[in-house]
Amino acid sequence: MTGLFGGAFNPPHLGHHELARRALEHFDLERLQILVSGDPAHKEVDCPVEQRVALAELAFAELPLTVVRADPYHYTIDLLRAERPEDAIFLIGADQYRDFPTWKEPLAILELVQLGVATRAGVVRPPIPPEHDGRVVFFEIDSPPISSSDLRARARRGEPLDGFVSPAVAAEIARSGLYRSSGLH
Repeated sequence: MTGLFGGAFNPPHLGHHELARRALEHFDLERLQILVSGDPAHKEVDCPVEQRVALAELAFAELPLTVVRADPYHYTIDLLRAERPEDAIFLIGADQYRDFPTWKEPLAILELVQLGVATRAGVVRPPIPPEHDGRVVFFEIDSPPISSSDLRARARRGEPLDGFVSPAVAAEIARSGLYRSSGLH
């Protein structure tokens, strides 16, 4: 089975890493693709995709069977229709699953892939609607609540990102001054 983990990764943080690590174990994945969205439909991103791909390569570097690449599609369904992955599971967090009905063609997505939904201790699992039955699998991760938007704000204020992102990602953000300008997200 191939895992597909998409997102803006702006920046990639330890919660993302934990989701990927646990998915590799839980689903016994043969391969995990980290798909860095070039033009995400759900949020505005000013940081260029090449820079976010480079950060993601640093963030996921030591995970086995993992490749990082840019996702050129605006919507998940477009990626799935274009690439037709076989025996694949699309990985998301429980917060994203709550918003999943608002995605473009969510039922068509579930026809092409299963969803692997990561949950943290203390977070209530969202209910599975009948039309998703058999296509959604929950798995637990051990991650504190971390958000990329909070990390961008910390970086903008010049605060350290230690303990929230990998040391390599923190060093690259500091070296490049990424997120220091209020215009970058």
